[in-house]
Amino acid sequence: MDSGAVLRYCRRRAGLSQRALAARAGVPQSAVGRIEAGMVMPRVDTLRRLLDKCGFTLEVREAPRLDRTVIRALLALSPRERLELAAAEATNLDRLLRR
Repeated sequence: MDSGAVLRYCRRRAGLSQRALAARAGVPQSAVGRIEAGMVMPRVDTLRRLLDKCGFTLEVREAPRLDRTVIRALLALSPRERLELAAAEATNLDRLLRR
């Protein structure tokens, strides 16, 4: 997650300047600027407070688990086998899209 881009988006959607947001959140305007510029990674509580002052919330969810079984199986294929599989899948997708 690019916290700076998220903060900038939320601040602009709220119609706030960096200075106005900083005043609402009780932080220096330079801190908001550094976060938005990607110069610093804010603490979660700081980002949550800033987003809250913009009318947004920060939601933390468990990331979906990645099943590496399929990845390992694909990596075990030769380049030619991968290409043949990709061609077959492209054909299947084309058939599905024509329905």
